[in-house]
Amino acid sequence: MKQILMIILFSSLMFAQQNPPTTVKYVDLKRYVGLWYEVAKIPNSFQDQCIKNTTAKYTLTEDGEIKVTNSCIDEDGEVDDASGVVRVVDKKSNAKLEVSFVSFLGWRPFWGDYWIIGLDENYQWAIVGTPNRKYGWVLSRTPNLDNTTLDKIFGIIKDQGYDPKKFEISKQ
Repeated sequence: MKQILMIILFSSLMFAQQNPPTTVKYVDLKRYVGLWYEVAKIPNSFQDQCIKNTTAKYTLTEDGEIKVTNSCIDEDGEVDDASGVVRVVDKKSNAKLEVSFVSFLGWRPFWGDYWIIGLDENYQWAIVGTPNRKYGWVLSRTPNLDNTTLDKIFGIIKDQGYDPKKFEISKQ
């Protein structure tokens, strides 16, 4: 009996890891671009220097390219920013994107998944995740969100298979 329980547990863990989060049905990129404030995130090494005021600004260029500038205040009180590009992976939904902040003579060898897994109907907040659930962000058009909205967002995060306890609220 113990072996059967172990097999069931192992199988369910494997299924959970192979079942990526579900993206929203459609993202209007013209409405999505603009300034977003980071409200919460799963801590990660590439944002270790950021202590407050983290934002992401998306710009749609005339040729259809999406540019992004991430910005924050570091431990020394200095602005730390990184510029990159976004590409649409799933053109039917525009909800599966990739972002790159590394360029060698115009060549971008590294891309990170950027899946929009939650989105307010008025584009006032968004939840961004990755297929493996290693990374996650809650973004808002305003520096802070009320508790009712945060409760709704963290409910979506949990429904998407994330552990809400892994997210930390960002200082703005």
